[in-house]
Amino acid sequence: MSKVVLVGVGNPMRGDDGAGIEIARQLKGLIAQDGVEFEEVHGDGAELMSAWHGFESVYIFDAVMSHGEPGRVHRLDANEQSIPSDFFKYSSHAFSVAEAIEMGKVIGTLPKRVIVYGVEGSAFGHGEPISDAVQKGIALAVSRVLAELLGDAARD
Repeated sequence: MSKVVLVGVGNPMRGDDGAGIEIARQLKGLIAQDGVEFEEVHGDGAELMSAWHGFESVYIFDAVMSHGEPGRVHRLDANEQSIPSDFFKYSSHAFSVAEAIEMGKVIGTLPKRVIVYGVEGSAFGHGEPISDAVQKGIALAVSRVLAELLGDAARD
């Protein structure tokens, strides 16, 4: 059984909403480590729950919209705090990342460790590219996740 799954969430065809997918893709190109797998989901909570099934740890990457500075990187530990459902209000699905995490807690299927990285987005139009500010946030998130994973590997 793989230990960690890195899950990119979003729609690459909707501008900044592709941030989570882009983070996962960049990390996939940088990490060649046993026990680490990668998934991409398009925002449906049930799909997300399926992606993390059977893993000890999950890192979830998604665009967020909390009216903060575009490109700002948020890191949330779902075992230590609630994930604000309004972060993911741009999702086209009623059952978002936050609801999937809460449902996983209730039914006992949430991995032992759940870390959510959200990059503040602002441009979500169909066919738009990821904005420059969010591209910078993606680069920052990738470097932070790499440092975190390498730190975890050093402790194992």
